[in-house]
Amino acid sequence: MNKQEAPVIYDESKVKTLSSLEHIRLRTGMYIGRLGDGSNVDDGIYILLKEVIDNSIDEFIMGYGKEICISIQESKVSVRDFGRGIPLGKVVDCVSVINTGAKYNDEVFQFSVGLNGVGTKAVNALSEYFRVVSYREGKYFEAVFRRGQLQKKKQGKAEGEADGTLVEFIPDPEIFGEFQFDDEYVDQRIWNYAYLNSGLTLVYNRRRFVSKNGLYDLLANDVGSDNLYDIISWKTGQLEFSLTHTTNYGETYYSYVNGQYTSDGGTHLSAFREGILKGVNEYFKKNYAGADVREGIVGAVSVKLMNPVFESQTKNKLGNTDIRGWLVQEVKEGVLDYLLKHRKAADRLAEKIVHNEKLRRELNDVKKGAREAAKRISLKIPNLKDCKYHLGDSSPKAEETMIFLTEGQSASGSMVSSRNVYTQAIFSLRGKVLNVFGKKRTEIYKNEELYNMMMALGIENGIEGLRYNKVIIATDADYDGFHIRNLLMTFFLNYFEELVVSGHIYILETPLFRVRNRRETVYCYTPAEREAAAARLRSPEVTRFKGLGEISPKEFGQFIGKDIRLVPVNLKSIKDVRTSLEFYMGKNTPTRKEFIMENLI
Repeated sequence: MNKQEAPVIYDESKVKTLSSLEHIRLRTGMYIGRLGDGSNVDDGIYILLKEVIDNSIDEFIMGYGKEICISIQESKVSVRDFGRGIPLGKVVDCVSVINTGAKYNDEVFQFSVGLNGVGTKAVNALSEYFRVVSYREGKYFEAVFRRGQLQKKKQGKAEGEADGTLVEFIPDPEIFGEFQFDDEYVDQRIWNYAYLNSGLTLVYNRRRFVSKNGLYDLLANDVGSDNLYDIISWKTGQLEFSLTHTTNYGETYYSYVNGQYTSDGGTHLSAFREGILKGVNEYFKKNYAGADVREGIVGAVSVKLMNPVFESQTKNKLGNTDIRGWLVQEVKEGVLDYLLKHRKAADRLAEKIVHNEKLRRELNDVKKGAREAAKRISLKIPNLKDCKYHLGDSSPKAEETMIFLTEGQSASGSMVSSRNVYTQAIFSLRGKVLNVFGKKRTEIYKNEELYNMMMALGIENGIEGLRYNKVIIATDADYDGFHIRNLLMTFFLNYFEELVVSGHIYILETPLFRVRNRRETVYCYTPAEREAAAARLRSPEVTRFKGLGEISPKEFGQFIGKDIRLVPVNLKSIKDVRTSLEFYMGKNTPTRKEFIMENLI
């Protein structure tokens, strides 16, 4: 310690107690995850929207209100439902006092995912303007807040106004900075609400979102005409599912609990997969392997539970073990019932299973050769700098694990020197990987580079072995880097589409420019940021980072540390994947060249 510096005094004066409002605003990540600016579907402003709509959905689930009206005008959000309305004497408490709400009462709300009493309170605390109005039996109560602090309230008669609740809010720019709602992301979220709540009408900026057939409609819109047989659909009181097969590789699932998307599945998804296998085997009186029955499957499952138990704060994996038995049985009965009534679909499914068996035997032979070749190369995976923890470990750190797929040793060198050795692994590619579009699955096991990468990820025998929570494509910001990025995304979309659907694939954003003078250094991600920084710093030195290897380890640490910028690779629907890959990565060179020439800036 420097003798001239006074020691830090740690006494009673340093211990602070935050109010719930202060805690929400200071530790926003605990309540809404990332902040963002609206350019990412998981950004905080969409979580605020979700929390408000979820309350209206809960009313519909309990049998009250068949329409929800949503409006977003610039930064102002409005949600009006026609449910029971918040009890007038508890309006202020329900939107501002933590652990207050009727969702703790099973008689009032039986199937709700928002059981922590925080949702709307977080929206209130993180909004520069928040207004709630409850209408009940010809009366109303209104309260207006600013950053969680009550500004005014009033009540009176509301003649002619239907029962229900109106919530308006403007996300606080002090928290979110500059932001903008992306209409496409909002559309996607509202369609999911419609699919999961057949019979409900959602009106968003005067556009109607309605699904009569629930998860059947979800798959029909997602798969398009790629299905091998008509979609199997089944619905009972607490369970709804739909499924079909396509010619794609792997298994793709969408799973939900009380309307909450569970990206990592859980016991309900495991039971769904097991029930499908049991139903198919009983119908055909066979003992087919699960991999052969499920290869190429696309399915959606939704369950309603009174007391859902999730394995993480983000509610992305269900942990209830007691539901497995009845779920497996109901799925089995639903699949069996459909196949008995639809002989043509059953015949098409049988053809698919036989085809899958043949492919699996062929693939196993190729895998055996690939494993033997890998043993001859090295006892370790070439070009992998591993980390201490891995997905599936008991440590909480397992959820933080990530692997960077980089190009060349120079790029990976900076990362290796600045990474977190406990949670961050590096796999270095040797230049451009094979363009796998249109190739059989056996080809990727014959390719040494791709096989080594699959071993590094732990997916050479299926995605169940995935070793890292995030797989991050980290390439140079030049044409070669973009090409490698596209080749890797083609690989994942072709053979491991479920990794994309479940949100495991990301792209690393690194700065394009460094603008600095003697006093300050600014890293810029766009030319516009560079121009602004250059104008502010006056006559600075401007450096263009072409490759990741040009960024020193000392600098790189901040770009893969707590301020890391990741862009998730996601899909609007799987039906567009093959068409897009055919266009960008297929053999239609003249058409692609014409498109590029027409769209040059």
